[in-house]
Amino acid sequence: MCLFDENDVETRVDLPETTGFIWHGYVPQVSPGQRYGYRVHGPWAPAEGRRCNPAKLLLDPYAKAIEGDIRWDPAVYPYVFGRPDDPETSDSARHVPRSVVINPFFDWSDDRPPRHTPNQTVIYETHVKGLTMLHPGVAPELRGTYAGLAHPVVVEYLQALGVTTVELLPVHHFVHHEHLLEKGLRNYWGYDSIGYFAPHNEYSSSGQSGEQVTEFKGMVRALHQAGLEVILDVVYNHTAEGNQLGPMLSFRGIDNEAYYRLLPHDKRYYMDYTGTGNTLNVRHPHTLQLIMDSLRYWVSDMHVDGFRFDLAAALARGFHEVDRLSAFFDLIQQDPVVSQVKLIAEPWDVGEGGYQVGNFPPLWSEWNGRYRDTVRDFWRRAPETLADFGYRLTGSSDLYESTGRRPSASVNFVTAHDGFTLADLVSYGRKHNEANGENNRDGTDDNRSWNCGAEGPTQDKSVLALRERQQRNFLATLLLSQGVPMLLGGDELGRSQGGNNNAYCQDNEISWYDWRNADERLLEFTSRLIALRREHAVLRRRRWFQGRDIHGEGIGDLLWFTPEAVEMSEQEWEGGLVDGLGIWISGAELRGDDYELRPDHTFYLMFSARPAASQFRLPAKELGEEWELLFDTAREPSFPARSRRYPSRAQYEVESNSVVLLRRVEEVETGAAALLRRLEGPANR
Repeated sequence: MCLFDENDVETRVDLPETTGFIWHGYVPQVSPGQRYGYRVHGPWAPAEGRRCNPAKLLLDPYAKAIEGDIRWDPAVYPYVFGRPDDPETSDSARHVPRSVVINPFFDWSDDRPPRHTPNQTVIYETHVKGLTMLHPGVAPELRGTYAGLAHPVVVEYLQALGVTTVELLPVHHFVHHEHLLEKGLRNYWGYDSIGYFAPHNEYSSSGQSGEQVTEFKGMVRALHQAGLEVILDVVYNHTAEGNQLGPMLSFRGIDNEAYYRLLPHDKRYYMDYTGTGNTLNVRHPHTLQLIMDSLRYWVSDMHVDGFRFDLAAALARGFHEVDRLSAFFDLIQQDPVVSQVKLIAEPWDVGEGGYQVGNFPPLWSEWNGRYRDTVRDFWRRAPETLADFGYRLTGSSDLYESTGRRPSASVNFVTAHDGFTLADLVSYGRKHNEANGENNRDGTDDNRSWNCGAEGPTQDKSVLALRERQQRNFLATLLLSQGVPMLLGGDELGRSQGGNNNAYCQDNEISWYDWRNADERLLEFTSRLIALRREHAVLRRRRWFQGRDIHGEGIGDLLWFTPEAVEMSEQEWEGGLVDGLGIWISGAELRGDDYELRPDHTFYLMFSARPAASQFRLPAKELGEEWELLFDTAREPSFPARSRRYPSRAQYEVESNSVVLLRRVEEVETGAAALLRRLEGPANR
């Protein structure tokens, strides 16, 4: 164990004892703020998977705080450049960060997790730094930090927007790799963890000697007081040490074989199911223990409310294939702490058979990539079946119902950090990643986007109007679908990345939120949609639609119509192009073996991806005598200031590329008007 004083003078202390393969010892008079690291002596035999090199100072895998960053130098690597089997013997201590002993005590006061039920949850995916770096209401010294995110002006904004849950891009301590820094870029997203217990130190406004831990806790406490949950995007599938040519920072120098998946026939090389050079070895008990200890720490000590697991299929690989009953999921299932928080899988990795949407265990929700693709295809008028679109709108029961899960298993999203923002999805037909320095080769080419008639910025008013409408269409579809909606932070403001669909390395204005040029009308529309979802339980059901009669009325809980208000036929369900449909949604939900009519409302939704305006007919009288318009994405403002009503079987002109939501009038009456009608009785009306 290597202790460093305030002058960076190193004192080395042997750890003489081993218990259960763990080296340990007692070091007296160590207090919070003490900086330290490890040097591990052992065999250097790359062909056998052993890579000990005591010249390299190593981070503690259990460090609660980390000070500093890497100053890239050949000493950071364990091998001689050009001779990867020969150990590099220069001391790395001057070039690598330090582990820090922390003070674990914090005044949580009466902090309690908000615990929004899955059907109440609306997730806001955001970046700690990008959210506040340009916010005019946050003091410059707090921008881009945990304290900046906890600033009252930011918290009040999130409350007013109506989201329930803030999902943070990685905050485990991560590395800025040498090849990015050489190009003037940085690891902005943070998907290269090296400390699974330590909050990233650059997001601290108060210091790096343990202060980052206190500041992170203060952020969580402030968000909890505002009724907001905190979910962390966690990267337990790989580390920042890369493949056999990567640096030696921690795990590789402690026990390379235990922490990483190695090729069985030549242990010089790493199995790579992540596209980053290595894959954590979740088959090893101490690696599994590290992950579980980390998860419990963030829940118990840091008070977070859940996790989104990056490339979670990699954690399910017992040997080569993905195993949904692997030890990792067994441990999660029985853990009394971790099993009680929100668990979300990114249900794929880059290995063979890695796309596992719908195959995770019952406790888990999943990022639904099928939802993203289907909804994008509908609004760009790509051929698809009504069945596929219908499944996505109603919670994707084809993916999740057979495993005993409910609609909340589906985390629905149209955009996420990885890919186009919403504004760019409707403004670009192809990626524009030139700023990343890879000649536009990085990032996906399968964007399923439509630029509405012009590539990028334009002055064409008709194109701009269509783009604005398309953004409202995507948001309306997302927030009216069953399942858990996830909004990419900044989409409600019209945030653009200039067509960059892989901004992982852009720690600058490309990625930061442009608060001064926010689209206020889009923001208002989004907040009203979220409020509408919150107010009406039928728009966020806990159980699946059944299609069964309600109390013998001969009418189901969900009906599908053509634009002419004719119920969809089997032939239409299997049709190759869906560009217009109506959906009748009853305000009733199945309880046990029967339906329970709720104090809610019945709705009629109309979707049109047609190239021109067309007439939609409203349903027959038995489904609603009169309908009130709630919003029309083709109108401005979309939510009308005054009530507009339409009788049954009336024709409603639906503009091209638009969504319309109507509510049955009979159930709107409340208060004095409803009481008066009851007192008058049928004979006097």
